[in-house]
Order: sequence, then C-alpha cells, then structure tokens
Amino acid sequence: MKTSPGKIHFRRNTQNIPARIPGAVQSATKRFLALRDAAVNEYGAEHWQELRQIGHDLRLHTLEHLDTYLEVLEKNVESAGGQVQWARTAEEARNIVREIAQRRNVRRVVKAKSMATEEIGLNKDLQSAGISVLETDLGEFIVQLAGDSPSHITGPALHLRKEDIAELFHARLGVVAPPDAEQLSRIAAARLRHEFLVADMGISGGNFLVADTGTLVLVTNEGNGRMCATLPPVYVAVVGIEKIIPDWQSLAVMLTLLPRNATGQKMTAYISLIGGVNAASTEDGATEFHLVLLDNGRSEILRHRILRETLLCIRCGACLNICPVYNNVGGHVYGWVYSGPIGAILTPQLLGLRKAGELPFASTLCGACNDICPVKIPITEILLCLRQRALESATGAIGSQQTMLRLGAQATALALASSRLYGWGAQALRVIQLPFLRNGWLPRLPPPLNRWTNSRPLPAFRTDFRKWWRHRNHGSSKTWRTRARSIVNKADQAASALRAWYRRRT
Repeated sequence: MKTSPGKIHFRRNTQNIPARIPGAVQSATKRFLALRDAAVNEYGAEHWQELRQIGHDLRLHTLEHLDTYLEVLEKNVESAGGQVQWARTAEEARNIVREIAQRRNVRRVVKAKSMATEEIGLNKDLQSAGISVLETDLGEFIVQLAGDSPSHITGPALHLRKEDIAELFHARLGVVAPPDAEQLSRIAAARLRHEFLVADMGISGGNFLVADTGTLVLVTNEGNGRMCATLPPVYVAVVGIEKIIPDWQSLAVMLTLLPRNATGQKMTAYISLIGGVNAASTEDGATEFHLVLLDNGRSEILRHRILRETLLCIRCGACLNICPVYNNVGGHVYGWVYSGPIGAILTPQLLGLRKAGELPFASTLCGACNDICPVKIPITEILLCLRQRALESATGAIGSQQTMLRLGAQATALALASSRLYGWGAQALRVIQLPFLRNGWLPRLPPPLNRWTNSRPLPAFRTDFRKWWRHRNHGSSKTWRTRARSIVNKADQAASALRAWYRRRT
C-alpha cells in the first residue's frame, strides 16, 4: 500500500491557496505566540535560555547513545508486561499494528493524536482491512470528518474557522452547530463518548519514552489520550525511536519546555504516564500493551553530524507559529505530514530530496525558528546543508535551474561591486519594467522572476533613494555654508556695535 506522497511541488502548491487560509492561520498563530511569550517571560529570559541549552544537550546526548537507551527501554517495558516491536520502515509498522488487530479480532479503533501514525499512513491501512478508525483528538476529529489532513503539529484544524467547523458539523453530523468553540467541543465530545466504550483497540503516539523505567509519556490537553490508553482492552503506541530520554530528571526538563513553548501553559491538562499493563481485566487500563518503535529513516539521519539535530525536535510547533512563510501559505502546501520549518528539514530526509527537494528552499532564512526552538535546533544551518545537497544532486526542477541560479548570483555580485554599473542598471530597470507596470507594482513578470510574482506582486524598481541622497548631500553642504555666513555676519554686527559703544563712552 502506497502511503508516501509523490514529488512535492511546493511552489506550485502555493499558487492554489484558498483566500481564507492566511487569515485563519495568522489569527491562530498570533494567539499561540502571545501565550508562549507570556509564559516564557514569567519564567525569566535568562533561566529560559539556560533551560533551552540543557534541553539541547540532553536530547543530543540521548541521540549519541541511542542504541544503549533503546536496549534499556525495551528491557524495562517488557519487565512491566508490555511488548516491544521494532519497525524499520513504515510498511513494517503498519503490518505490525494490523496483525495485532486481526489477531484480537478488532473491529473498532479509537485513536489519539499521533504524528508518527500520520507519517506511516496507519488509518488508511487499517480501514482497507475493514477496521473502523476514529480520531478522538478534537482537531483530528474535525479534519477526519472533513476528509482533510492536519495542517499544524499541535493544532490540526488551525486552518479552519469556527464558522467552517459549524457548517461541517451541520452537514456531517446533522446537528445545529453554532460557531462557538465551547458548543462545538461539547458536540464532538458527545459523539466520541460512546466510541471509547465500544472500541476494541486504542492507538496513540508518544511524546517521550523514559528509558530508566520503560514509561510512555503522553502530553495532552484533552482526556482522549488517556481514554484510548485505558478503556479498550488492547493498546498500541507507535513512537519514533528519537523520542527516548534517559530518566525522570530529563522528563522534568522536557515537561518545562514543551507546554510553555507550544501553548503557553506551565503544564498541560493531562500528563499520562503508562508503564505497562494490568494483571487483571477488572482493573483500569488495557490488558495488552504494544510499543512499536519506528525507525523509518531516522537511523540514516543520525549518521550526519549537522542533520542529526533535526531529531532533537519535541514537536511543540512553535517554529510554525513564528515562520513568515508558514503564516502566509498554511500547512498543506508542504505536501506531507510535517509542515513549517521542521517539515522543511525533516521531510526531505525521510522521503528523500528527489521527492522533497523544494522544501529546504521554502524559507527566508530569517532565523526566527532558531530563536524560538526550545531545544535549539540549528534549523537554518540544516536548511543550508540540505540546499547544498539538493543542488549537488541536481534532481528535478532544482537541478535544471542550478546553472541559472549561479549565473544570476554572479551577475548580481558584479553589479553590486561597481557603483557606476549599479546606477546604470537601476536606470535601465526603470525602462525595462514599463510593459509590466500596474499602479506602482509588478504583478506578473517573465521567468525566472515569475517565481516571486506567482505568489505576490513585486514593488516597482525606482531610483528615488539615490536622487534623494544626492540632494541631501548637496542641500546639507549648502545649509552649512549659509549657516557659516550667517554666523560671520552676526559677528561683524556685534563687533560694529561694540566699537560704536566704545566711541560713545570715550
């Protein structure tokens, strides 16, 4: 079953963005950032920077000793009654979960929010096997109901307005749904409550894995994660191998960083610690627990000194919130599960540059993502590294434009090195642009400049600054001469008055 996308055409995707998307996205990300800033400022800027460095060092240490910690984790999960399954690829992971479901005659699955299961395309695989799968996170429930896909790591339905969701509930659930967040949440909760009680299997991802105790940690703001893990008799967690941390002290650091940076909370509403299974079916909790450890290309990423820091990510989504590109295009144009800056560096490494070679170029390199990342991932450095690899591999559209990009850079450098050539070029551009000029803007330009104007108009080329600068310098020197002449005249007048006064006195 094919689950990974074909070639991702980021630039082409940006030409078909619905007009409502940028406004809805910016409204939501602005709220996230305001809450995050308040939480960080309350913690203290200096302490926050120290904590970021600790988080970075801790996560990097774990990655560098990943084999050791994974062995410790497996031993501790199994000693608590759980079963550990290893999946090298997305296909292996899907097969493992499907076989567990078929062995237990599962017909209904309730699922908590999970990027890893989105990555491997688990829902479609189970549904093709005749198993009903229901997303129970509110945002995931909404996008599943709409036949859509998540557009944000922590806010899957961030691209939809309350009015859109109300119309969706009315059309798909047959209820009168006012455009009110609280009312919409209650409608969804009423629909989901029965599903938890009748489900045969619960599935989730995982925020962290504590190696010392074999504990799976779920960090959520809804009770659905805990319900998926405890009510159905079988529980399966699909977690990337990079999510492991050494011990409880490490978890304390992560639980300080993650909620503050993601949603501006000191602590999320629910932190679930799952350490095995119950011995008796009369007790709360699943009687069968499977932990599927997903590789799917992560081991290959670990080989590179710079690129491996991509795996430090704790999925807070803050880099999406602050990214000017994401805020103007939304998440779907990134073509796969991961969007924004983290998607621009993770997707090409998981899918390959042949498929996702355009994504590293989907950035202004402003560095805002570096500054906001809670574990200090050097995102811009990784973007540049991937850009270099994309150009060297010369695949697809990027490869065909390599020569043009190099020639353009050389021509620009030559023009900027000579003030006279720069001045002539500026004057020439004023004439060349006339056929394309519309009300002071250039809405449509020929290739390769159309790569910009396909998304937004370009301001007209002007030479006002140089003219103003010449006038300013000339006017400035003239003003000083006038002032000097005035001072001399006043001094002469004062001297004449003084001589006249002296003559009168004598």
